[in-house]
Amino acid sequence: MDNFLILERLDRLERLITANKEVLTFEETCDYTEISRSYLYKLTAAGHIPHSKPNGKLIFFEKKKIVHWLLRNGRQSPQEIQAEAPAHTMRNVKG
Repeated sequence: MDNFLILERLDRLERLITANKEVLTFEETCDYTEISRSYLYKLTAAGHIPHSKPNGKLIFFEKKKIVHWLLRNGRQSPQEIQAEAPAHTMRNVKG
């Protein structure tokens, strides 16, 4: 079997394993978020990303908190804004 195909299959297997985990290691979080090691370290050191250090050394990340962190500051599409416009207008009518 071609080395490239083997590596590709291993990569898919790793992603499947990570997909089923609730708590991620530092390395798994880098892979999951596609954030570089150095940037993730800066985020944890500054306290900008939710993480745990149960023994004071190893860093762990709760997957659902990481997903929430990744999706913060979401932007609505023009269709979503248009759909909410009538309700927003009715709430803000002064009279």
